[in-house]
Amino acid sequence: MIASHLLAYFFTELNHDQAQKVDKYLYHMRLSEDTLQEVSERFRKEMEKGLGADTNPTASVKMLPSFVRSTPDGTEDGDFLALDLGGTNFRVLRVKVSDNGLQKVEMESQIYEIHEDLMRGSGTQLFDHIAECLANFMEKLKIKEKKLPLGFTFSFPCHQTKLDESILVNWTKGFKCSSVEGKDVVSLLRKAIKRRGDFDIDIVAVVNDTVGTMMSCGYDDQNCEVGLIVGTGTNACYMEEMRHIDLVEGDEGRMCINMEWGAFGDDGVLNDIRTEFDHEIDMGSLNPGKQLFEKMISGMYMGELVRLILVKMAKEGLLFRGKLSSDLRTTGHFETRFVSAIEKEKEGLQKAHEILTKLGLEPSHEDCLATHRICQIVSTRSANLCGATLAAVLRRIKENKGVDRLRSTVGVDGSVYKKHPHFARRLHKTVRKLLPDCEIRFVRSEDGSGKGAAMVTAVAYRLAAQHKARQKILEALKLSHEQLLEVKRRMRVEMEKGLGKETHVEATVKMLPTYVCSTPDGTEKGDFLALDLGGTNFRVLLVRVRNGMRRGVEMHNKIYSIPLEVMQGTGEELFDHIVHCIADFLEYMGMKGVSLPLGFTFSFPCMQTNLDEGILLKWTKGFKATGCEGEDVVSLLKEAIHRREEFDLDVVAVVNDTVGTMMACGYEDPYCEVGLIVGTGSNACYMEEMRNVELVEGDEGRMCVNMEWGAFGDNGCLDDIQTEFDLAVDELSLNPGKQRFEKMISGMYLGEIVRNILINFTRRGLLFRGRISERLKTRGIFETKFLSQIESDCLALLQVRSILQHLGLESTCDDSIIVKEVCTVVARRAAQLCGAGMAAVVDKIRENRGLDFLKVTVGVDGTLYKLHPHFSAIMQDTVRQLSPCCEVTFLQSEDGSGKGAALITAVACRIREAGQRRKDPHGAEPSDATSCPIGPSFPWTLPVLFPPPPTCTGGEALGMGVPLHHLALRSCVTSPCPLAVAPNLPFSSLFFSLI
Repeated sequence: MIASHLLAYFFTELNHDQAQKVDKYLYHMRLSEDTLQEVSERFRKEMEKGLGADTNPTASVKMLPSFVRSTPDGTEDGDFLALDLGGTNFRVLRVKVSDNGLQKVEMESQIYEIHEDLMRGSGTQLFDHIAECLANFMEKLKIKEKKLPLGFTFSFPCHQTKLDESILVNWTKGFKCSSVEGKDVVSLLRKAIKRRGDFDIDIVAVVNDTVGTMMSCGYDDQNCEVGLIVGTGTNACYMEEMRHIDLVEGDEGRMCINMEWGAFGDDGVLNDIRTEFDHEIDMGSLNPGKQLFEKMISGMYMGELVRLILVKMAKEGLLFRGKLSSDLRTTGHFETRFVSAIEKEKEGLQKAHEILTKLGLEPSHEDCLATHRICQIVSTRSANLCGATLAAVLRRIKENKGVDRLRSTVGVDGSVYKKHPHFARRLHKTVRKLLPDCEIRFVRSEDGSGKGAAMVTAVAYRLAAQHKARQKILEALKLSHEQLLEVKRRMRVEMEKGLGKETHVEATVKMLPTYVCSTPDGTEKGDFLALDLGGTNFRVLLVRVRNGMRRGVEMHNKIYSIPLEVMQGTGEELFDHIVHCIADFLEYMGMKGVSLPLGFTFSFPCMQTNLDEGILLKWTKGFKATGCEGEDVVSLLKEAIHRREEFDLDVVAVVNDTVGTMMACGYEDPYCEVGLIVGTGSNACYMEEMRNVELVEGDEGRMCVNMEWGAFGDNGCLDDIQTEFDLAVDELSLNPGKQRFEKMISGMYLGEIVRNILINFTRRGLLFRGRISERLKTRGIFETKFLSQIESDCLALLQVRSILQHLGLESTCDDSIIVKEVCTVVARRAAQLCGAGMAAVVDKIRENRGLDFLKVTVGVDGTLYKLHPHFSAIMQDTVRQLSPCCEVTFLQSEDGSGKGAALITAVACRIREAGQRRKDPHGAEPSDATSCPIGPSFPWTLPVLFPPPPTCTGGEALGMGVPLHHLALRSCVTSPCPLAVAPNLPFSSLFFSLI
C-alpha cells in the first residue's frame, strides 16, 4: 500500500518536473490574460483599418465585403446545389430545404479529391476538374437536365463586388494554381461548365467557408451572426453594420464581412509574441511573411510547431537523450492529428509513446510527458489567440448594437475545433474571460460549409421573392408624375365647384370665405389674446404687437391638453374647459380681470358669414363634442365666458389655423398669400379673387378662402389611387367616408397606414418571420412620430429596432430595413399628394392674375411638415415639377397659427377704430365711398375686415418712400392708382389703411 502511494507520488513529481522544464523552455508561448487583452485590442484596430476606405489598402486584416446581407430566417424553401472547395478535399452537395411549418434540410453529397498536381497546376485544369466532378454528381442523382441554383464555397481570400462575383486575392493552404489570382472564380467555373456543354446551372452566390458556416448554423439558430473556422487554415466572418463598411455604398442594414484574419500580424503587430519557432515555420512555408496569425494557430502548422520544438530540445539534449530520427527531422512528419491524440485524457501518454516510436525514436516516460506538455502549450496558445481575436469581433458587435449585454451565437467548423479534445473548451474559456458582459453560444456546424453555400443561395432566392411580393404591394402607393398631374387637375375641378354658388353644395372642397381680405401692413399695435384649438393640445396666447422703430411681436403662451372625454363629450363641457384654461392663463400672466380683444383660431371646417362668426360644419381630428355642429363657435365661447362670470373678452375674429398661419407669415413676407397646415390634420387657404367667390357679393379685391381640402376625394374622385390600406384606415376611423384626402396625407393617419401595411406583410410571411405581436394589432399603436424618427438620416437601424421592440416586435436587421422602406413610401406619397394640391392652388392664383410667371410665398405650419426629415423637401420638389411657371417659397411659421389670429385681431381692431374716428367732409360713413377705381361695386356694406378707402384728391400716397406694402391710400381720384402701378404685386402687399 505504502509502495503504491510512493509510486504515485513519484510519477506526480516526475510529471510536475517535466512540465516545469517545458514551461520554462517555452515561456514565450504561454500568454497571460493581459497579453491576450492586448492582442484583442490590436486586432480591433486592424479591423477598423480594414473597414476604412483610406486604410484598407495597407491593412493586414482585409475585412472583405461578402455581399451576404441576411441570415436565414427559417422560411427558406427550394432545391439547391453547392460546391465546397477549401482544401485537399472537394465536395459537391444537393440541398433540399423545405418550410412546411417544420424546418427541414435534406442533403446528399459526394467528396472528390484534389491531387497535389491539380493544386499546383493551371487554373484551367483545376476548374475543369471541378466541372467534371459536378457533372458526375448530377448524373448520379439524375438531375443533369435541371438548371438548379448553385452556391459556391470558395475558401480563399477573395475580393467581392457582388454576391456572384469573387476575385481571388491570393492562394493559401498549399494551393498555387496559375492564372487564377486576380480572376473571378465564378467566371472561371462558368467557362469550365460551358466548355463541357453537357449541363447548365445558375451560379447565384460565391462565399467563403466562414460565411457558409455562419449561414449553415444560422438556419438552426437565428442568433448566429459570426462564423469561425479553425481547421487546416483559420478565418472568421461576422455581420457588420453597413454604415461602417466604407468599401461598399449604402448605410442601411448589415453585411457579412469575411475578415481574412489569418493575415493578422503580417504588418508586424504580433512580432513581440512570435517565437523563433513561428519564424522558422514561416521561412519554410510556401508564402513567407504572409498569413502569420494563421501559422500560429491553424491545423496546417500546429503539428509542425511541435516538431520544431521537439527537434530543438533534442539537439540541446533535453529530449530523447539528444538523439534525432530522420522522420522527426522531416518537415510535416509530425501531423496536427498527433497533437490531438497525445492530448487525450486517459490514453494521451500511450499515444505519445506510439507516435514517437513510429517516428523512429526511443522515447522514455519523461520524453512522453514532455511531448504531451509541448502539445498542450502549442494548442493552448492557439485556442487563446483565437479567443482573443474572436472577443474583439464580439465586442464590436456588442457596441454596434448598443446593448449592455450581448447574446449571440458563433457557428464553428474545422478539424482542430472539432477533433482536438480540449481546443473548444479553452477557446470558450478565453472568450468568457475577455468578455464577461456577453453570453456567447457556440454551435458546431455538423454539415460543413457546403450546406452554408446552399443556404446563402436559398436566402438570396427567398429575399428576391419576398422583395418582389412587397414591391407589388407597395407599387399602389407609388404615384407617377402623370398621376400627380391628374390629382392636381381634379383638385382644381373641386376648387371651382366649391367657389361656385350652384355647385358649392355638392363640392367636397368647400372653399369657405373667411372675410379676411388682406395681411398686416406693419402699423398694428396693442395687446391681444389668442386661442388656438386644432387638436388634442390647446394654446392660450398673449400677443404684444409693436410698430415703428421697434416693430415686432412678443408672445407668451401656455399649452393645455384637451382630454378625450372632453373632445367627445358635450359642447358645453368643451367650451367651459376652454374658458377655464383662459382664466388660468390670465392668472398665470398676472392679468386677472383684464379685458382684451381676442382672436380665435378654430381649426375645423366652418362656414363664416362675418369675421367674428363661424358656423361649425363638422368635427374632424377625433373631436365629437355634441351640440356644436351647425352652431356659431364664437357664440358658444361667449356663452361659456358669461357662465364663468369672472371676466369679459371682446371676441373680434375667428379664423382657421391655415389663415392664422398665412397671416403670421405675411407679417414677415409681403408675398405670403397661401397658408398650409400639415400636422395632425391638413388644410390650406389662399387669397382668391372676389369675382370668383360666388358665395360673397362683390367682384373687386380679394378674400382669403379656407379650402377645407381634407375632404377632397369624399365624392370618390380619388378612388383610383386609394389603396386597401387607406380603405382600412377610413373604415375604422371616427368619420368613415369623410376627409379622405386628409387621411392619406396627415399625421393623424400615416402611422396607421404603415401599421396596416406591416400587418399585411407579416400575414404574408414577408416580415417579422410571419409572427404578429398583439401590440401591432392595436389601432393607433404605430404613431406617426415613428415615421419621422425612423426616417431620420442620423438614426442607425438599431434605433429603428428599438422602436419596433417597444411595440413588442422581435425584429431582425432586415425587418428594420423593410419597416423603414414602408415608412418612406407612405410619407413620400403624402408629401407628393400635398404638393399636387398646392400646385393646383398656386397655378390658380397665377391664372387668376393672367400672369406667365408667379412669385408667391406659402406660410406653413404643422408637426409633419416641421419634424419629418424629408416631407418638406419632397413636397416642394413636387410643386416645382407640377407648377413650373411658379416660383414658390415656403416660409415655416415659427410661432404657430395663434400669432396669426392675434394679428388678424390687431388688424380688425385698427380698422374698426379708424372707422369709428373718421367720416368724410360731407358726413358720409367710409362705407359710402364710391370714387376709388376699385370701389363702387365692392361690397363695403358687408361686414368685411376693411372699410373702403375715403375719397381723395391727389397722389400723395404714392410718394415719400413708403414701402408699397405699408401704403396708406389717401387718394384714388387722380391717376395713377397704386393698383394700376403695381398690378402684379400680391394683394396681401396692398393694404388699405385709414389713418
